[in-house]
Amino acid sequence: MAAQSISTTDTFFVFNKLAGEQVIDFTVDNLGNLYIINSTGQIKKMGPDGDSIAVFNNVRQYGKLYLMDVANPLRVLLYYRDFGTIVVLDRFLNTRATIDLRKQQLFQVNAIGQSYDNNIWVYDELESKLKRVGEDGRIIDQSTDFRLIVDTAPSPQFIVDQNRLVYLYDSLKGVYLFDYYGAFKNRIQLKGWTDFTVIGNVMFGRDAGMLYRYEQGTLNLQNYPIPAAMRDAQKIKITPGNLYVLRNNRLEVYSYR
Repeated sequence: MAAQSISTTDTFFVFNKLAGEQVIDFTVDNLGNLYIINSTGQIKKMGPDGDSIAVFNNVRQYGKLYLMDVANPLRVLLYYRDFGTIVVLDRFLNTRATIDLRKQQLFQVNAIGQSYDNNIWVYDELESKLKRVGEDGRIIDQSTDFRLIVDTAPSPQFIVDQNRLVYLYDSLKGVYLFDYYGAFKNRIQLKGWTDFTVIGNVMFGRDAGMLYRYEQGTLNLQNYPIPAAMRDAQKIKITPGNLYVLRNNRLEVYSYR
């Protein structure tokens, strides 16, 4: 399904604060807690007011961190793609579990995500299947081969579980929506985005010059020009209250309207 594009220019951004320097990466959970990875490889968790909550120092234990998922604020997922390893942390960033996906014959996984039942979604590229994995590493459930149910199987960079739907985002092919049983629901032609996220029923993403907002069930794709000062950003993340911009290894927080 193709979305109709609507350009808007009435959004403006107000600088609030500098949240960190020497920042390599970051993410934000739905409670407003901020997770910063600094140049020393440390993860620091800070509350909405900037107070320090916890620190995790073993970031490089399994090589380069590929992604961090904080969709469940009580549980943080760290994925090390090169070693096929997921490290599960509690809300104080203590290690709860370590999962070696290779022991389950999962050798090509580019995207993982929190699942609705406190397990983990994993997309198996070799079998083109969405699989649900427990903290003990065993495969709990899996979909049918997507090559049998869609014309072209995705190779997702993001997996988001939201409101009884699983979103698989492939920047070359768009958004694939599935239910919790792996049944295909819809495909939306939103291509070329980075920093894909879902809040409620709304998808957000960006390219070099625009922020995008698309509400599931409509045909209206809203475009918001990214201010020139933000266009060199390494990463941009939008939340209901703030816009987080990482550029020149500085993490800036803006409010918007």
